[in-house]
Amino acid sequence: MNEYEKLIEKILNHFVSEAFKDELAMAKKEFFENAGTLDENSEHFESRMAQFYDWYFFTRELKGFGQTPLDACHLVRELRFTPEEVQLIEVLKNHRHSIFEFNKIKNGDVYIKDLMANKKLVVKQSPYVFGFDPDELFEVRLIPHGESYIFTRGFCFHPESAKKFILSEVKRHRKDPDLDPDLMMLRLIKMRYKFEQYKHVKPEMIYSNEGKLGI
Repeated sequence: MNEYEKLIEKILNHFVSEAFKDELAMAKKEFFENAGTLDENSEHFESRMAQFYDWYFFTRELKGFGQTPLDACHLVRELRFTPEEVQLIEVLKNHRHSIFEFNKIKNGDVYIKDLMANKKLVVKQSPYVFGFDPDELFEVRLIPHGESYIFTRGFCFHPESAKKFILSEVKRHRKDPDLDPDLMMLRLIKMRYKFEQYKHVKPEMIYSNEGKLGI
């Protein structure tokens, strides 16, 4: 576990404690709504929970604070941070959340393209080097680290058959600054879950703005 993951865990442990039981239940309902059942025995359970906690920590505003756990953590007296942790929190606030395209792996470095920003990036010496496919777009958050980045744990890989639809959605959001890319990416995650659940349904019926499966 790197220093960022340790700090995220420290903050999250507070915001998923008993005092936030109702908040957490609401958040899970929002995240998993229209996305099929959350089966603890599923092979995808751990990755789905990693995606949920990334969203809960970085993106979702807490009802009682009007801020995300990342932004609200400095308001919590019980959470005492060292000067080093305060600096890391500021780095976390500059994370990059997007849809990415995998290019290649070379000497342990992962070469990717941020499709929302239309920018090529390199994640140097990544511990994550498996599961990437040039034909599968993926969503994740990147934490800036020196001249490189660190992947968070909440990867969501979309099937090759969804690539055309996702690229069209990315293009639409790049053209219209009033659209919220975080909402789009949450919707795509739910489509990915539906894709897992309805193996008998054509992917284009799920990854669609005219889909009959209601996302």
